[in-house]
Amino acid sequence: MSKKIADNTFVHHVLFYLKNPDSKADQIKFFEGIDLLSNISTIREFHVGVPATTNREVIVQNYTYSWLCFFDSAEDEAIYQSDPIHDEFRNNYGHLWEKVVIYDSTTSTPVSQ
Repeated sequence: MSKKIADNTFVHHVLFYLKNPDSKADQIKFFEGIDLLSNISTIREFHVGVPATTNREVIVQNYTYSWLCFFDSAEDEAIYQSDPIHDEFRNNYGHLWEKVVIYDSTTSTPVSQ
């Protein structure tokens, strides 16, 4: 049986490229910020990860951490973006990364034929 993500689900996927990815102090500080960020009430589910050891030409593996969040709607994601905790995260932890790449997506249904 296949599982389907609910209609209107909003997915927010952030790839963080830390300035000093091997620094234990920076890793601890980053996760302190992620712990703070994860308290935003409109996040339905989240996952923090590192690049997998898979090896195919199309796989991006040069980021340090991945932050994947699921929201019940685009409106809930907008609330997340404007939450003071989100601002605090950027302001207090942004010095840790040199680059951020964000992929946002919504549930799609096939076009009728």
